[in-house]
Amino acid sequence: MSSYPYDALLLLSFGGPEGVDDVVPFLENVTRGRGIPRERLVEVGEHYFRFGGVSPINQQNRDLLEAIRQDFMANDLNIPVYWGNRNWAPYVTDTLRDMVQAGHQRIAVLATSAYASYSGCRQYREDLAGAVEQLKAEGLPIPQIDKLRHYFNHPGFIDPMIEGVLESLSKLPEDVRDGAHIAFTTHSLPTAAAENSGPPGMYAPETGGAYVAQHLDVAQTIVEAVAERTGVSHTWDLVFQSRSGAPHIPWLEPDICDHLEDLHAVGVNAVVMAPIGFVSDHMEVKFDLDTEAMDKASELGMEAERSATVGADPRFAAAVRDLLLERADAERGCGAKSPCWTGQLGPSHHLCPADCCASPVPRPALAGEG
Repeated sequence: MSSYPYDALLLLSFGGPEGVDDVVPFLENVTRGRGIPRERLVEVGEHYFRFGGVSPINQQNRDLLEAIRQDFMANDLNIPVYWGNRNWAPYVTDTLRDMVQAGHQRIAVLATSAYASYSGCRQYREDLAGAVEQLKAEGLPIPQIDKLRHYFNHPGFIDPMIEGVLESLSKLPEDVRDGAHIAFTTHSLPTAAAENSGPPGMYAPETGGAYVAQHLDVAQTIVEAVAERTGVSHTWDLVFQSRSGAPHIPWLEPDICDHLEDLHAVGVNAVVMAPIGFVSDHMEVKFDLDTEAMDKASELGMEAERSATVGADPRFAAAVRDLLLERADAERGCGAKSPCWTGQLGPSHHLCPADCCASPVPRPALAGEG
């Protein structure tokens, strides 16, 4: 099994604090250039402080890193796997430096964001571009970097979420289980960013529209699979969480807590919250769902369960291998591996067009146009 021309894989993620003293510096990294006062960051940091200042994302990335390495080893794929972050150690620039100093020249990148959007795709490519510029300034060799395609509809990503929803439904009291509503949640975005996600015209006339379209496709696939296995067709909606923008800027709605109130008003008394927009348990999952939304459900007298994120599930690790080999075959230009996908939208593109997931402000040149 050959990954040629790739000689290394980089797991690229968001990063998170790992102690109380890390929280405000981490938030300063996340919000750099936005002019947010430190006292506001301390206020936001309370979400982290109540969990000892530790975000679960870094440990989840360590677990995923090990799962990928074990999968590669078990399948005779001899390629090293590294990990770098946007906002906290190990920083992507430091990891890329280690990689080129170890002699790696052709690097594939898997970002821990399954969907198209500026923050979930293009900004990671900008992170790579900034790291490359730093390596150039240090006089180091510059590798070729290719970001692997979006995997929102890869079965290795979808199947663990289907099982997570089924498990959550099974935990609900039997008398309300069949009438339970499924609220599929993802991170809210400014509506302009959602409209600009993906290549213009691919998912919506003139604009991108990929972010919402891809989530709806995943939700529909999960609902159909659940109905097939249980014989019950549950009502469902795509809802949003973790809004962080100014009140006057339109963001995707409804918010999960508002959605719970709307469900309660029409007599729904049980809900499964399925965070399909998150690969692993970010703080947004632990606080916005496990704390705020669960508290809201309790206040309303609703039975509620939160289904698991994919995390380090072995099927997802196998999907990473599949995506790497698919791209390697395509780059070799012969005997290309057929892409694996489920749902209605088909496999995502390998190479991002120049106007894909455009930012409203000018951004730097990109590395890894893929």
